[in-house]
Amino acid sequence: MATIEDVTSTGAQAAPPRSRRLRGGLVTVGTVVALLAAMGLTVLGLGAADNAVANYDASSWLWSTTRSEMARVNGVTARVDTRVEVPGARRHQVQVAQTDRLLILRDLNTGQVSSLDLATLQITATTPTAPGFGVSVALHEDSAFVVDAVQGIVRQLDPRALTPVGEPVRYPPGITGGAFDGAGRLWIAVPSEGTVSAVTAAELPATPGAAPPAGVSPKRVETYDVAEPSHELVVSTLDDGVAVLDRTSTSLVTVRGGRTQRADLAMSAPGSLPIRTSGQDVPVTVPGERKVHVVRDGADVRQFSVPGAGDGLTPAVAWAGRFYVADESTGTVYSFDADGRLVQTIKGTGRPGPVELEVRENHLFINPPDASTARVVDDRNRVREVNKYANDVLGGDPPPVPAPPPPPKKPRVGKPGAPRAVTAAAGNASARVSWRPAAANGAAITRYVVEGAGQRREVGANQRSVEITGLTNGETYTFAVHAVNAKGDGPARKSNPVTPTAAVPDPPASVTAQARPDGTVLVSWPEANGQGNTIAKYAVTANSAGASAPAGESSKTELVIAAGQLEYGNQYAFTVVSINDKGAGSKASPLSNTVAPFTAPAAPTELKASTVADQPGTVAVQWAPAVDNGRPVTKYLVDVGGKTSEVTDTRTTVGGLGNGQNVTVKVKAVNEAGPGPEATATARTVAAPRVTVTGSSADTTSVTVSFTVDAGGGNATCSAATGGKTVSGGCSSLRVTGLTPGTAYTVTVTATNAAGKGTATRDQSTDPVYGIATCNNGPSGDQRTYCDKDVDGRNGNEIFSVPQQLNSKQVGWAKPGTRLRAYCKKQGDDVDSWIYNDQKRSTWWVQVAYDGKNYIPWAWLNLEGGDNLNVLPTC
Repeated sequence: MATIEDVTSTGAQAAPPRSRRLRGGLVTVGTVVALLAAMGLTVLGLGAADNAVANYDASSWLWSTTRSEMARVNGVTARVDTRVEVPGARRHQVQVAQTDRLLILRDLNTGQVSSLDLATLQITATTPTAPGFGVSVALHEDSAFVVDAVQGIVRQLDPRALTPVGEPVRYPPGITGGAFDGAGRLWIAVPSEGTVSAVTAAELPATPGAAPPAGVSPKRVETYDVAEPSHELVVSTLDDGVAVLDRTSTSLVTVRGGRTQRADLAMSAPGSLPIRTSGQDVPVTVPGERKVHVVRDGADVRQFSVPGAGDGLTPAVAWAGRFYVADESTGTVYSFDADGRLVQTIKGTGRPGPVELEVRENHLFINPPDASTARVVDDRNRVREVNKYANDVLGGDPPPVPAPPPPPKKPRVGKPGAPRAVTAAAGNASARVSWRPAAANGAAITRYVVEGAGQRREVGANQRSVEITGLTNGETYTFAVHAVNAKGDGPARKSNPVTPTAAVPDPPASVTAQARPDGTVLVSWPEANGQGNTIAKYAVTANSAGASAPAGESSKTELVIAAGQLEYGNQYAFTVVSINDKGAGSKASPLSNTVAPFTAPAAPTELKASTVADQPGTVAVQWAPAVDNGRPVTKYLVDVGGKTSEVTDTRTTVGGLGNGQNVTVKVKAVNEAGPGPEATATARTVAAPRVTVTGSSADTTSVTVSFTVDAGGGNATCSAATGGKTVSGGCSSLRVTGLTPGTAYTVTVTATNAAGKGTATRDQSTDPVYGIATCNNGPSGDQRTYCDKDVDGRNGNEIFSVPQQLNSKQVGWAKPGTRLRAYCKKQGDDVDSWIYNDQKRSTWWVQVAYDGKNYIPWAWLNLEGGDNLNVLPTC
């Protein structure tokens, strides 16, 4: 695995220069090819302003994990004007270091470092580093450094070509820090020494990538004692100086103008600092207490509490007279005034995830890398939202945000347990004591205390080995170690007795480490010289950024560190101590190469499989990204009902299945180590709908059918048909109109979806139409008996076999008030009822049930229900 030392011998890969640009700020095809060749970057869109001008316009580049893109956000307009896609870095963690002219990216999953010239949006160079946490990039004006915290190497690079500048500055392994202050000094803390020092950059050669003059290298210019050796240290650079939080002694030391000031803090849990602090106030955040301490001029001048629950707080950032604290469990950012009063709550996504706060270009940029929305805060504390996916440059909407998980149950809190496996190895007038972690019991361990030989040493919670010096050879010593958390001191555990001696073995001459796909790490070394005594065993120590801990012991010249003992994706290097049969130990060996343990990914989480309603035989599958376990997930293997596919996204749609088929869905993540365990779910493809008729009704000219539809998981449309009439509508009730009264019908209901059709039938007759034979006598003379009976000649209510008033065709007479069933209507003689039926006159005749089917003038027949002749069909 490449480290920053490899830059010395191999150099960086410079991208070929590209200079052509189109009008309107659009990037040429040549530029895109250059980007793809160097890092796989694709420029997605630009604003109308020239790039070089935009870079000085209060802009900051923000990383979007789910879209695998960098978005340049203008702090003044709170809008995105440029995007650069990094296709190979989807869902990777990316560190961003930027100035007005340069952007340096480090992909933590792959270790790739790339330099982008912001004036041309061209990659100028790339170089590899070991993947994982442990290497960081720092950039200030034209000075760039790569800091290997595990190896203790600080290497200056020419940011234009990513080539080394002079010789590196070397520290003991396990350093912390690595950021610039406002004066351009890079600050490094050395926990093993309890010191912090500043490094200044060498002047760059005139030609990018050229070798600097002999003797030109970065320099360590200042060193300050800030803590006891082996304390756990956290660094934040200032406008002109540095702040160092000693987690072990719960104190903060500031270095300004060569003067150090210490403030003791009352903290019962580990504190944290932002990478960079602006202004005189240094906020110290204690996530476990949800409290912020404000330190000024060597004193803890203010404390305030942050609302909410849990320990998901990021370090508070001072900006424009306020303090901003993000809660990564909800994405919420809280704003407090200078007196510690909560003045604003900036709502987040409601989902757990990282939140980055950075003061840059006179603005505070709030960026959740996993979300589509960022925020910009100006120097008047005005907050504006930024849509990082604005204008749909990539097409489509961001994935839906699932509901937040329930909050975890609070663990029981107590004093820590006793450290495990406390061992001591004698040296020459010294002894090395090491131990395994103690159980925290619900409260973070803040330090370990080592006692023995009349000494008491406090070391950081991440420093689980310490060398005790000043001992007398020939005397026997025993050491006790206990842990401390917010609840107090835990029980101590004693080491084996040791007797220091001058007769110590040599350490192994070299150490090699290899991370293996099964999650184990193989550490090997050549046999050491026992200097006249037999080597009984070797003790291996794992060194990471700012920390060291025993990894195990072996009687052989190799040790296999079990999977999961070291954190996947973190960088480690190892030292080995030889221990002879007298219990005497050597000095530590040289540091090994750096490795990042890895294994196959974990199973994807939140797997959901669902029916695709508008496609037959299709299932939609989505899931949350799998934990990569130290190597980037390169693809997912998806099995749906035996149909397999490979995808790089966290969602897919699988078709070609049977309709109404129950399928099992299996998803595995794949990385360099191979496929991980599968997540499973079940789903059903859309089935043809089923219709169940639940009732029907009718009037004289329509039938209404009620029904239910099992849509089979699809989107169903429904229709009803009978008597040559069809109607479409809702899938619960349909009415077919324009039917003939008194007629038996069979209604067919059809439901249709993507998988097919389902039908059901219902028999229903329309209601018959009745009319009342109507003839009312007049007021005088013969009128008073006109309607009483049938007479020769014409009078009311006469019934004929044809729609004509022909004597030869008369079949009878209906007594007034007779109720007759009506069948249909037909044109015939014009008949006027005159005063006997309200002047009703018409040429329409109605066929009625009278001695069979015969006709009566509509003028003499009043239809029930409003006398509406239109309800009758034509005969």
